[in-house]
Amino acid sequence: MTHYTVMFVCIQNAGRSQMAAAFLREMAGDAVVVRSAGTAPAAHVHPEVITAMREVGIDLTAQVPTLLTDELQREADLAVTMGCGDACPLVRAPVRAWNLADPSGQSIEGVRRVRDEIAGLVTDLVAQLRAEGRLSSGSGVPGE
Repeated sequence: MTHYTVMFVCIQNAGRSQMAAAFLREMAGDAVVVRSAGTAPAAHVHPEVITAMREVGIDLTAQVPTLLTDELQREADLAVTMGCGDACPLVRAPVRAWNLADPSGQSIEGVRRVRDEIAGLVTDLVAQLRAEGRLSSGSGVPGE
């Protein structure tokens, strides 16, 4: 069976897209292929993002920001953009745009708000993918 691939795209690939990818991996397991990339990747994931995600039991310390390439774009069945606007013109997959604040430079409280908003959006995405038949009913939100 070919897996459905979801690509999360932002500018630096150091905050929003990393959090979204981690939540989808956590909620969907291996039922989907999860990728994240940025149009101008940072050197590392923002430390405040690592801290906020560690608070919910997800470790992002090994994640490395990745450049959005043509190859990654071709692999995506769905792209979710996060605040990159015109900087994401090359995405070829169907696109959903999530208008989220950039956690870079925010206080830990601000990063937590963004994290929690992303968790809710990913939970909704999992439900939508399940309804579309992209995920089996046994995968998804922990505890189901």
